[in-house]
Amino acid sequence: MKKDTEVKKIVKDFYSEVATKVGCCGCSCQNKTENVKIARSIGYSDAEIAKVGSANLGLGCGNPTALAHIKEGETVLDLGSGAGLDCFLSADKVGASGKVIGVDMTEEMVNMARENAANQGYQNIEFKLGDIEKLPIDDSSIDVVISNCVVNLAPDKSKVFGEVYRVLRKGGRMYISDIVLLDELSPEQRADGKLIAGCVGGALLKNDYIKIIEDAGFTVKVLSEDKEISKRQYQGIPLESLKVEAKK
Repeated sequence: MKKDTEVKKIVKDFYSEVATKVGCCGCSCQNKTENVKIARSIGYSDAEIAKVGSANLGLGCGNPTALAHIKEGETVLDLGSGAGLDCFLSADKVGASGKVIGVDMTEEMVNMARENAANQGYQNIEFKLGDIEKLPIDDSSIDVVISNCVVNLAPDKSKVFGEVYRVLRKGGRMYISDIVLLDELSPEQRADGKLIAGCVGGALLKNDYIKIIEDAGFTVKVLSEDKEISKRQYQGIPLESLKVEAKK
């Protein structure tokens, strides 16, 4: 097992490189056709994909904005906001009276998201550089937390969900799409940098993942489980994309 600092460096370096490649050539490390294909396969509509444009990097394992029932005037927090895709979709839902905050640990991603937001004229989104294990967000200030295939990248998931509980208002809710394991990985797989950055090496067994959320104080409901994503994106590794609702 790698140390937490090593894991964070692997993740940060990988996504910094993705953002740098997008920034320099106007496309992600995969081609745009492939990015669209992946986005469709994990639950985004053609209209949503067209709307977010270059914010679709072909990353993620679900569409949390489709699950969250976001209302006008709410404040939404996106954990691991990347180039801003889910923030932009959420911003349309909360309207001018609401607010969306994206937090990402990669400076290059935050800069790209800010540029994308400016290009599309969004006024109700703020992107912050920060670690989801120690969120730069006030207590009890958020109505809805969303996240798309990011918590698995954090070494200490209990800290993440503890932070989510802290920043949510009473009655607040969290909607997450994330990779969880259906069987344990080998030590070699756990230590593989590509698997860590690719949302697998740091993933937890499904039941352990759910228990950590419950231990943070949430009431958890499993909304859906996509096992086919293993064949589509993860070379048959025993895992799934888990979609959960958690209420404070």
